[in-house]
Amino acid sequence: MPWEKSFNEQNAIESAMNIFWEKGYEATSISNLIQGTGVNRGSLYNAFGGKRQLFTQALLKYDIQTRRAFLADLEALDNPVLAFKTLFNTLVQQADSETQPKGCFLVNTSIEIAEHDQETKDIVTQAFIEFEAFFRRGIEVAKARSEMPSTIDAAQTAKVLFSLVVAMRVLGRGVYDQLSLQIIADQAQQLISQKI
Repeated sequence: MPWEKSFNEQNAIESAMNIFWEKGYEATSISNLIQGTGVNRGSLYNAFGGKRQLFTQALLKYDIQTRRAFLADLEALDNPVLAFKTLFNTLVQQADSETQPKGCFLVNTSIEIAEHDQETKDIVTQAFIEFEAFFRRGIEVAKARSEMPSTIDAAQTAKVLFSLVVAMRVLGRGVYDQLSLQIIADQAQQLISQKI
């Protein structure tokens, strides 16, 4: 009789995603994954191949349903200034949330990137490139509509804004309080509104 799954694979990946997001790859044990997903060791290995493969699927799931979905919603506003303000204010609110792990799974992974394989590095690198491109496109659109100063360099400013996102995600894990993070968010807004 062929082996049949007795669990929902996507639900297991979702549970694993939250475990890896909170603990990181190295600190997550197979026992943590078995307990957190409710899937026994044999089924876990049969379905995913092992901890590394499950981590990759969890990271991709996070990227698709969190980072990509969030940026798509912001771009759908068709108002880059509002989109950027919404993004930074959301980061402040999420840092204060008790309903999800702290920080960003992609950013957290980038901090321990030396410990990861090339596939993981590629996922994180591509996500960061796309995030920076989101800022660059928004700045270019806003400049064309005269909603941002024409003197702003889109590529350079996009790098700075993305760096502030990363900083807020890291510092928001407990180092900075909400007021301190709001100061960074406000400065990000100043960066794209200053007239020269």
